[in-house]
Amino acid sequence: MLEMVKQWVWYDWIMLALRLIVSVSLILTTRNVQESLTLPLWSVIFWELAALSIPWFCLMFNYKYYLLTEILLFGGLCIYLTSLFPEAYPTYLVSTFLIAANSAHRSYRWTAPATVLVIPGIFYAIAPSNSYWLMVTHYGLAYVMGFAFHLLIVNHRQNETIRKQNAVLEQYMSQIERITLAEERNRLSRELHDTVGHAYTSIIMGMETLRPELAAETGIQRLEALLELGRKSIEEVRGYLHQMESPQQSLSLARSLQKLADEFREHAQVDVSFRAFGEEYQLSHQAKMAFIRCLQESLTNAVRHGQATEITVSLQFEQQYTRLEVQDNGSGLEEWREGFGMNAMKERAMNLQGQVSVYTKPGGGTLVICTLPRQAEMADELIRLLIVDDQPFIRESLRTLLDRYPDLNVADLAEDGKQAVELCGRHQPHVVLMDLDMPHMGGAEATKMIKQQWPHIRVLIFTTFQDTEQALDLLRGGADGFLLKSAEPLELADTIRLIHRGGTLIDQRMSHKIFDKLDDSIESPQSKAAADYGLTAREIEILQFVAKGLRYKTIASKLYLSDGTVRNYASSAYIKLGVRNKEEAVQKALEIGIVE
Repeated sequence: MLEMVKQWVWYDWIMLALRLIVSVSLILTTRNVQESLTLPLWSVIFWELAALSIPWFCLMFNYKYYLLTEILLFGGLCIYLTSLFPEAYPTYLVSTFLIAANSAHRSYRWTAPATVLVIPGIFYAIAPSNSYWLMVTHYGLAYVMGFAFHLLIVNHRQNETIRKQNAVLEQYMSQIERITLAEERNRLSRELHDTVGHAYTSIIMGMETLRPELAAETGIQRLEALLELGRKSIEEVRGYLHQMESPQQSLSLARSLQKLADEFREHAQVDVSFRAFGEEYQLSHQAKMAFIRCLQESLTNAVRHGQATEITVSLQFEQQYTRLEVQDNGSGLEEWREGFGMNAMKERAMNLQGQVSVYTKPGGGTLVICTLPRQAEMADELIRLLIVDDQPFIRESLRTLLDRYPDLNVADLAEDGKQAVELCGRHQPHVVLMDLDMPHMGGAEATKMIKQQWPHIRVLIFTTFQDTEQALDLLRGGADGFLLKSAEPLELADTIRLIHRGGTLIDQRMSHKIFDKLDDSIESPQSKAAADYGLTAREIEILQFVAKGLRYKTIASKLYLSDGTVRNYASSAYIKLGVRNKEEAVQKALEIGIVE
């Protein structure tokens, strides 16, 4: 009750003051005329106190209960007093005003006739000395004034709601603007680093080898070629700054990488061989650029840090993934340290559910492997969303935020899990944004039902909870990702796109708790092996399935993960075990006791 009172505004205090004034006046008047009462004074005063408190208490919970108790208790009191004192009928005017002010929706259909027509009719029946139509006029005016006060209250509440929503939207817009600017700076820094670093390494190496040939005709030709490369690099930088298409993007991936290798061989005087295996298929723009930047960075590092003279580039088009391998004969490194360029490469791959791995040792050169799951270009595809949350304000706010992105479309809103299941059958959304704690049917049960009926629908749990036990149960039940409601709007949009592409994402604040819990559940001797090699519970689980001869696709269906996510876990496990393929991984796992 105290919390409700703290939320009162000016009109609540006005109505309370009116009730107190009328009630106090009635009690004082009753004491003055107690000899004319037909009931004991204490019972009449108790009746008056009940008529003051009970309706007001009911109003705190439901306006319909208030209307009934107000008419019955206070109306009955006024009828009793009017039967004794005909001039007491105006006492009910304030109550009529309050009834009109607190009526809503269809309640006007019965509160207006009851207070304006029926109650005056009763007053007239017990006190004929009063004019019926005069009383109807008085109560009608009181009811109209109360209705006008109700409109004033509704207008104030709507203005407050709009003000709060505008404040929230302004906050989100400010966050979106800040994040967009930060990401744009990061994007430009990566693009400029990859482009300028690669181009100028080629130019510097070319000029170094040009020194003894400057007086010859061949030297002049090579100088012109280097200048042309510099001009192309400047134009490419300008293209990125103005969001124009890179010249290499109009070519296929194999031709782009071939051209890149040929230019590096020509200008850096390094033997670069390129080979492509398998039938080339269309890749997304992001995947294509990731491979191009990976090759640029690998070639640059091979010459700059490893002093390589021969580099072999292999591009493999497999059914489920595309892989780029760059092997050099450089000096190698005792300890690999990741710089800005390598971090940018890994970030690009991770955004596409892929992975970049580096193998190096002193005197043995360096091998860089970039693997991305096969994904079709989805730039023109519209992602249909279903938002499920029991809070109307949250549903509408999410719709407003997500509809700002051209590739996201909110197909419908659901207020609980039961309605979400029905709307999934009607709209067939691509991604469901699911809350957990809801009436009628919670998000956990709804997720299982959706996955059983429509396995292709992706479900992203969007909640405030951080319960790892429930998170693990939901993952086993088919949830495709977890994101906390404190996430930034841009992070939410990117996560939806990732989930739609077939990826799986768990909020970083939750993932550490989940993986720690999984790691704690590993029993000896597996726990010792996991600690020695840094393997997680999920990686060990996938290794055990691999040892049974299961394919990645089968493992993914058993664990309710995407094919690309399973491959990422497997690749990570292979790197930690120091092996290159499934056969070596199974042999190593048998040796250290992970599988039997």
